[in-house]
Amino acid sequence: MIARKPWKSAALISLFLASFGVKADLVVLQYHHISESTPPSTSTSSSLFNAQLDMVTELGLEVVDLHKATKDIFSDKPSTDQRIAITFDDAYESVYSTAAGILQERDLPYTIFVDTAAIGKHGYMTWAQLRELATRDGVSIANHTAGHGHLARKPDETESDWKKRITHSLDTAQAELKRRLGTDLPVFAYPYGEFDEALEAAVAERGWYGFGQQSGAIGPLTGTTRLPRFPMANAYGQLNGLKDKLNSKAFPIDTNKLPDGIVRANPPTLTLPLVDDIKPTRLTCFASGMGRIDFNVSGDSIAIKAPKPFNSRRFRYNCTHPAKEGGFYWLSQQWLDLSKPED
Repeated sequence: MIARKPWKSAALISLFLASFGVKADLVVLQYHHISESTPPSTSTSSSLFNAQLDMVTELGLEVVDLHKATKDIFSDKPSTDQRIAITFDDAYESVYSTAAGILQERDLPYTIFVDTAAIGKHGYMTWAQLRELATRDGVSIANHTAGHGHLARKPDETESDWKKRITHSLDTAQAELKRRLGTDLPVFAYPYGEFDEALEAAVAERGWYGFGQQSGAIGPLTGTTRLPRFPMANAYGQLNGLKDKLNSKAFPIDTNKLPDGIVRANPPTLTLPLVDDIKPTRLTCFASGMGRIDFNVSGDSIAIKAPKPFNSRRFRYNCTHPAKEGGFYWLSQQWLDLSKPED
């Protein structure tokens, strides 16, 4: 079973990081469609996709298998090389018709997170196509639920109803992937990147790694049920900012200690511990739709809060800080306002 790491003091975290010497992390790229004719918010053009992969090659970064690389990060002797993993959510048809050929020609591994209830519907792959891809070297197929529902517990939902709903969604999909494709990988992607503490616990109980949609790199202190990925759609994956993302480092704090993101006050406050590698004068934070925002330093912590409430269901605080070995520490906290309508 994948257990969540215990909370650590700032001093212990500093010692922990120092033991790894030069820090190199795993950066996971998240895609949906590879197409010029699908919804812009979740699409990456084939030309941009190729250019992104070209930059990965030019930077000398190794593209690795998601599950194996994630296990390695949390091992006693993680790799000291900065590495990249490629993922696709939902199993859209364009991944089969466009992305798969590009990646096969480049001999790059990737993972497809599958909504099993959507397979065979318009715009999605068929089971035959998934079965074919699953036989190719470097291709992994993993769980993205049956039905792509919003899995965090709804405000008016009983605990028993919630448990029944998420148990069906998670376990039906895992069983169908095993039955149809023979795959039983312990990696899972949250629909919409939404999760709460109870859902994280359900993922951990199954021994799975849980991947969100908040940006950032994965390091030894990253929570195993709240693993970040960089969205790579046209709006977020442009080349002018891609190098910093590919070379980013996990923020040097235990992210299990951060909130699960459920909004209880709007705007919410994110409190980060002050550790040796973080200097407030070099920290920069942004809020969705608001640009750069201020923060307050008090004692051994930093309090980050947007200047006004948000109107959306999901939004983020993103913070970066120069890393001592080059590049940037990168942290994204996704917030989820359950009072807002579902997509």
